[in-house]
Amino acid sequence: MGTATKRTTVYFDPGLHRALRLKAAETDRSLSELVNEAVRLSLAEDAEDLAAFEERSAEPDLLFEEVLKDLQRRGKI
Repeated sequence: MGTATKRTTVYFDPGLHRALRLKAAETDRSLSELVNEAVRLSLAEDAEDLAAFEERSAEPDLLFEEVLKDLQRRGKI
């Protein structure tokens, strides 16, 4: 971790905490490293999702009912 880290308290489900401790021991990494990596990955996934939504924002909206009717008309359902 860098020098500009922040400290916080996080409460884990007991089973999740045990699994996290085991993974930390097996990978020779700290709990903080594992949690930081997981949060980074989650935030990166959110950023990718937002970018995908932005890219598709100009696409026309499809009503669920219309999609169902089209699938029925084409014998797909």
